[in-house]
Amino acid sequence: MAVQFRDYYEVLGVAKTATEDEIRGAYRKLARKYHPDVNPGDKSAEEKFKEINEAYEVLSDPDKRKRYDALGPNWKAGEEFRPPPNWEGGVNVEYGDLGDLFGGGLGGGGFSDFFESLFGGRRAGRRGAGFAMRGQDVEADIALTLEEAHRGVKRSVTLQLTETCPDCRGSGSKDGKTVCPTCRGAGAIRRPKTLEVTIPPGVRDGSVIRLPGQGEPGASGAPAGDLFLRVRIQPHRLFNRVGENDVQIELPVAPWEAALGAKVNVPTLDGPVEMTVPPGSQAGQRMRLRGQGLNRRGGGKGDEYVKLKIVNPPKLTPKERELFEKLAAESRFNARELMTGV
Repeated sequence: MAVQFRDYYEVLGVAKTATEDEIRGAYRKLARKYHPDVNPGDKSAEEKFKEINEAYEVLSDPDKRKRYDALGPNWKAGEEFRPPPNWEGGVNVEYGDLGDLFGGGLGGGGFSDFFESLFGGRRAGRRGAGFAMRGQDVEADIALTLEEAHRGVKRSVTLQLTETCPDCRGSGSKDGKTVCPTCRGAGAIRRPKTLEVTIPPGVRDGSVIRLPGQGEPGASGAPAGDLFLRVRIQPHRLFNRVGENDVQIELPVAPWEAALGAKVNVPTLDGPVEMTVPPGSQAGQRMRLRGQGLNRRGGGKGDEYVKLKIVNPPKLTPKERELFEKLAAESRFNARELMTGV
């Protein structure tokens, strides 16, 4: 019997030359968009979700993808299709209704007739072995202070994740006849899950921390997906990051400290250190504190740059005014000497 050809590459929106990572990324994006939990009661989203999973089932498996690609470039979505004579693609796959992926809550049919015509197999009942599929990976952001990223930290992270409904055990039915009131027939529920995460020293903004097996649960005994935490470092009130491993701070100094030189305490990520301001220092001048920057993942540290900012007293005491007036009368320094046309 002829069936409608399905272009799995078009379903996932990828080129036929797409890599495994590109296929996986496209699947995750679409699966999140059309997941039944995100679109409750939306039949069109439900059907789209089934198509996405079917396409991913074929294109993520090197053997199935090779056999699918062997059909040649002349097939187009929507055309009637019959497997070529002596087709060797059948593999006796046992699979269930795609609803089994989420405890029977998707309803309707499972894989398409096109899939069956290529890969054979038999349809398992909802309470049968089902189709084992690894759980989806989950991506989330984790916000860290600059000090936490520098030193490392243990943090509790709470996420909303899907798990098998504890009342119907994934069947979607309370007593085999009525819809489970807890999951409303989905067979799965969303619940907050708290994880203890160890952040290693030296992570950077955009770094990804992988927690194996902490993503969405798998179906029919398949392993759970992974959790990927993307590090987002919050702005700091004192330090600015410079390049990969260095930081910079703006340090206020008094006019006499800049003119005469001084020893001052400078904040660093690991506590204050003493630094010498050379006599005659100028505003905007930068000095370097070696090894006072960010921890490197492979060992060692970056540097800290100290940018001087000369700050005048906001209000002079009578004695300070007298001294400044004496300095003004005595000094022959012209701050605008190098300016021309003034």
